[in-house]
Amino acid sequence: MNGAAAQVQADLDRLLPLLDASLTAPFQGGEAIRLGEAVRYSLEAGGKRVRPVLCLLAAEAVGGTADQALPGALALEYVHTYSLIHDDLPAMDDDDLRRGRPTNHKVYGEGHAILAGDALLTEAFGVLAAADLDPIKRAEALALLAEGAGWRGMAGGQALDLEGEKLDRYDLDHLRLIHRLKTGALLRASLEIGAVMGGAAPAEQAALRAYGEAIGLAFQIQDDILDATATDADLGKRAGKDAGRGKITYPSLLGLDGARTALSEATETALCHLAILPHHHSLAAWARYLAQRAK
Repeated sequence: MNGAAAQVQADLDRLLPLLDASLTAPFQGGEAIRLGEAVRYSLEAGGKRVRPVLCLLAAEAVGGTADQALPGALALEYVHTYSLIHDDLPAMDDDDLRRGRPTNHKVYGEGHAILAGDALLTEAFGVLAAADLDPIKRAEALALLAEGAGWRGMAGGQALDLEGEKLDRYDLDHLRLIHRLKTGALLRASLEIGAVMGGAAPAEQAALRAYGEAIGLAFQIQDDILDATATDADLGKRAGKDAGRGKITYPSLLGLDGARTALSEATETALCHLAILPHHHSLAAWARYLAQRAK
């Protein structure tokens, strides 16, 4: 794990300055000053930046550059941040803390929090549409973002998750479906968008899609494990909230040992898909790291 963590830190040290230099630029100035503040509040809260970094690494893995994939990385972080703002709302997960700070609606009110999410989602498509890219590849990247974020992806998964709180019971297949859509779809899109923007061959893009699906599952299983075992201080948000809302999770269905076995299997599946890529070392390290993260 030490080697994986060291590689992940090296990637973050190298790539985050590129991302951060442009992240809030579209939301500076403008007439709706408080809305811009609300957007920047969540964008500047930090976090793991998993999706944009995976996008940049996917481009590099197929022989492209991080600069080529930067518009895709920005778009993905905008979509992810919007989803967190909306997930925290009282009508959804009703959270007071995010990344160790009061959630957006606690600071700016529910109306501005909703609009901040709307602004981020809209800007995601704007920044990707303006990318200096072959028109066919640009259209493909936009379609991938819509698939990952929309009702057949992240939004649909969140809806199923909300509906699941009212079910008496559901099985492992239904839980996998929720995770595949709610978390896995945008992670998968991150890899695919990076592949497209980096000039991947069809087989390389397919491999990155499969890798993304597997690490998306692993990521959510680890989230479930952490929710069941970590403290508020560990996570920077409320721990144990899924059990408190009656949600079905991997630990609740399989027990902690079974969940950890499923996590290991998903991680190994992800690693197997990387073999055909010319520069896969960083993505392999990220798969191992995400499965062992502590928050």
